[in-house]
Amino acid sequence: MLFANIVNSAGVFLILSAFFLLILGKVKPDNRGYLLMNLVGAGLSAYGSWLIHAIPFVVLEGTWAVVAVVGLLKKVTSDK
Repeated sequence: MLFANIVNSAGVFLILSAFFLLILGKVKPDNRGYLLMNLVGAGLSAYGSWLIHAIPFVVLEGTWAVVAVVGLLKKVTSDK
């Protein structure tokens, strides 16, 4: 169970760090770093939730990761 806790903690740390940076005005919602922090954080949290069989959180974090991917794709295509 320790590994799952570490994975979940790392994911949540990234998501919350991104949120705090957004609230403090250090990043914008379409910033690549912000979106990447959300993607990696949500991915780690989804995986950690899968490890502990917390399916509702797998769905939540998986959806969060998909939304971050969509945001990144929009950012990449708009920068061209």
